[in-house]
Amino acid sequence: MPVITLNADNRKELAAAIAGEGWVVACLCAAWCGTCGSYRATFEELASRHPDKQFVWIDIEDHADVVGDLDVENFPTLLIQHDDVVAFFGTTLPDAGVAHRLITAQAALSEAELAAQAASSAERRDWQNDCNLRTLLTD
Repeated sequence: MPVITLNADNRKELAAAIAGEGWVVACLCAAWCGTCGSYRATFEELASRHPDKQFVWIDIEDHADVVGDLDVENFPTLLIQHDDVVAFFGTTLPDAGVAHRLITAQAALSEAELAAQAASSAERRDWQNDCNLRTLLTD
């Protein structure tokens, strides 16, 4: 699937595209960030390597109404979610191999393993409430 970039006109369409079951991989970046600009092509390539997952690009400053409350400390920040379980939220190296391994490792987990991982720490429990992209897009 191609990467969907959140813009002022497609919020409802994006929410519909990521609704239901399946994996979502979102990159949270900023237009002014040189690393983000360079990472965009890498993220597009990752999407082509994982056609069973929906990839989303979000500029955190242009869409602060959606993701402004998330604690993005550095770029690129990835949010990996399966159904309503946020499996990963954090900064990653801007390297296709690192992101590919991270996505592949999360996708290899069973539903029970994902649920156990989501409940394994206060930080991960907070992700479930604060970082669920499906919820953020419909609020």
